This record gives sequence, structure tokens and C-alpha cells, in this order.
Amino acid sequence: MIIIYTPEGCEPQHYDARSLKVSEASIVQRTVDMKWQEILKGLEVDDLEAMRAIVWVIKKRTDLNLRFGDFDPGVNEMTTAMDNQEVDNYVGAFIAAGMTDPDFTLEIAERILLSKIPDICVDPEHARRVIAEKTSPKAESPSGGEASAMPVAEETADGSESSSRPTSTEPEASTSASSPTSSTSHPQESTT
Repeated sequence: MIIIYTPEGCEPQHYDARSLKVSEASIVQRTVDMKWQEILKGLEVDDLEAMRAIVWVIKKRTDLNLRFGDFDPGVNEMTTAMDNQEVDNYVGAFIAAGMTDPDFTLEIAERILLSKIPDICVDPEHARRVIAEKTSPKAESPSGGEASAMPVAEETADGSESSSRPTSTEPEASTSASSPTSSTSHPQESTT
């Protein structure tokens, strides 16, 4: 989770909560009197104290004399956003979970994901690209676009073509369900 701190009149500054060392996380926990898991849940809902403490501890890396009381950002100066890896993981897990519902379609997944995810991530274009890739009918075919177009042709009445169609879609669903992050953990782009 990335905390975006934008002091008034300044450019946004990004702070990656995952970059904390255990000793730093302990300082955050003691400072805000919360367990680490509570802090992480707090980041999901823009908890001001959780965000403030994490940014403060990261800032202390370069300013050892910075006291918590001296770091007092405005309530609208901080927010959280998903990084690229979190977007990849979330989209993959969402689609994998949806595959268990018989009414689920990739079109529905795309509509839901596009309505929410780009607005809450650091790199909206990355989010749109991942959503498009994962919800594309081509994503269901192991050989890409031309293979996905073949079953749509009249040949689908042929038993061999018809049996290859489910085979093309099930490995994607099965792979995603058994390991929702395996297909999404490849790109490890930095967001900072």
C-alpha cells in the first residue's frame, strides 16, 4: 500500500508501507497503539493515524530528529493507493473468485473492476491495462487471439473443436483459482 502525502503547495510524495523494517513497524505500533494488522486494515480505509505514523517513520530515515508531534499533516494531505503488484494480485483474485459463480462473466468483472480500481491505485493506466488483459476473451485462450476466434467459427459444431473450447478456458480459471497470484506476480515494476 502506498501512502500519498501531498503537503499544501507541494508535489505528491509516495511512501511504501511495505518498505518498513520490523523495527520501524514496531515504532509505528507503539506510537499509534495498534497492532500491525490493525494498521494495515487502517490503511485500507485511510486511517489518519496509521498513515501519519508510517510516513513519519519513513521520514525519520533522513531526519533523525523529527518527532511524531512535529509531523502533523492536514487531514486532506494523505491518502492511500494500491501499487502495481497489489492491483495485479487483486484483479487476479477477483476473477478467480468470480469463476466459482455460474453467472460470472469476464464482461461483468471488467465493468466492476474498471468502475473502482483505477481510482484507487498509484498507476491508473497500469490498472486499466491489467483489467483489460485479464478480462479479455483472449486471456482464456492459451495461444492468444487467433485461437480464441477459431471456436466462434462454424467449426464449433465439430466435436474436436467443441472439446478444445472448454480446454482453452478451464486452465486459466483453474490456474487462477489454485494460485491467484501466480499469474500476477511476474511484473514487479516500481511505483516510486
